[in-house]
Amino acid sequence: MTSGTTGTARFAASLGQGEDWQTAAKACLDTLSTPEGANLGFIYVTDQLADQLASITTLLRGITGVRDWVGTVGLGVCGGDGAIYDQAAVSVLVGRFDADSFAILPPQTDGLAPLTALEPWLRDRAPLLALAHGDPKQARTPALLTDLAGRTGSFIVGGLTASRGEQAIAAGDQVVAEGLSGVLFDADLPVATGLTQGCTPLGPAHTITAAENHVIMAIDGRPALDVFKEAIGPALSSELRRIDGLIFAGLPIQGDDRGDYLVRNLTAIDLTRGWIAIAENVQAGQKLLFCRRDQESALQDMDRMLSQLQRRLSGPPQAGIYITCVARGARQFADDGAEIRAIREKLGDFPLTGYFAGGEISNAQLYGYTGVLVLFT
Repeated sequence: MTSGTTGTARFAASLGQGEDWQTAAKACLDTLSTPEGANLGFIYVTDQLADQLASITTLLRGITGVRDWVGTVGLGVCGGDGAIYDQAAVSVLVGRFDADSFAILPPQTDGLAPLTALEPWLRDRAPLLALAHGDPKQARTPALLTDLAGRTGSFIVGGLTASRGEQAIAAGDQVVAEGLSGVLFDADLPVATGLTQGCTPLGPAHTITAAENHVIMAIDGRPALDVFKEAIGPALSSELRRIDGLIFAGLPIQGDDRGDYLVRNLTAIDLTRGWIAIAENVQAGQKLLFCRRDQESALQDMDRMLSQLQRRLSGPPQAGIYITCVARGARQFADDGAEIRAIREKLGDFPLTGYFAGGEISNAQLYGYTGVLVLFT
């Protein structure tokens, strides 16, 4: 399967699957028409092929002539007119960029020391966008994202690896198993990005008034559980076992004028003391809301994001990358390809790649249950 190339032949994308890495990569290459002068590739593979990402990029490098590849592993990959989940598959996008319009971001682990090599490039440019892929086991990833945004001044998008086996991240001419890496784009490159949430808020934001680490004792000066029950309503309050996978905590992003929030799982409820725990450390004074995850609200927000992007575009996108949560796809929209078809219906047919991530990145924040779309315009 392939989404073809644009009229200017700057980009091409292809999606292939097979019983092993060789057949999947060959199926992908068989329908990939590499644009003349292509010099950057994006690659996503399903976790059945995680241990062969280096072999796959080596093969792609030899066949296409594209040296630099960025990407990672997901439980599924996107491309063509849909997605392939839980099967061996490879999705790629290749493009021709001005030679100085991008710089490979070397793997960052404990700090940003590897950025030193990019200082000459950074001195002459103001990066507009960074596409980053990270290791979900790295506790410093949120801090690395914040530091990277501050150091480079770039708007960071991307996602974390999602694998039941090995972790693997393609970073230029190498494949690594940890850290944060990707590619920086110069501000002159026209791009547009969008974020779609998978949940809808249940009422207004509240204020945490007592908390320790990830445990919330009081909200708005009242027992946290009392406020939580009011937000979710009497039906769910009487059967709290039903909230698993349905109700989540939302942490509004400070200073964000779009009302974005980070969705975090509820991890425990203390019925005796009236406390709740979430999968994030919080503190008194922080804002908190509760949200519900359902198909209808996610579809509505997907349409909102695509409509906003459509209004910003002067013409059809030249290429795109879509990074979606592993909990979306068929788990939220009845089938894994629903989001790709929604993108096609609203924005048209263009070369597209992507994957199902273990966490999504937008504006240097680590999200969950969301979709992030990057368009080269």
